[in-house]
Amino acid sequence: MLATVKKLVFGMRPFMNYRVYSKKIDDILPKNLLENIHTATQQKELGVIYDKRPFKVTLEKGKSYHWCSCGMSRQQPFCDGTHKNQKLRITLKPVRVQVAETNEYWLCNCKQTSHRPFCDGTHRQQHVQDAIKKY
Repeated sequence: MLATVKKLVFGMRPFMNYRVYSKKIDDILPKNLLENIHTATQQKELGVIYDKRPFKVTLEKGKSYHWCSCGMSRQQPFCDGTHKNQKLRITLKPVRVQVAETNEYWLCNCKQTSHRPFCDGTHRQQHVQDAIKKY
């Protein structure tokens, strides 16, 4: 699925390669059915970068899930309530997710996506890659 998020088209010109990216990301990414009901998807803040790779998970139709947007949960990519700890002073709330069909989905683990909770490829940006160091 990530390969189709940005369709890469190569063209040839003399002595030059160029890339054209698809502008229709909204058509490719899955839709959160609760996006317009719960406002957690529209939070301006971004969470702590947890990982530089997305998480593939099977989501069932009609079932609600809570995706961790703060990056502090110990049960990533889902919320475990860590944001409720007052000592941590976390203002981000989890995003409620419901999908139209049972399928495998890529959920964002870098918490920098603009299409919460689904991965949009933001983890490929250099600042995300630099944030998580290999041990």
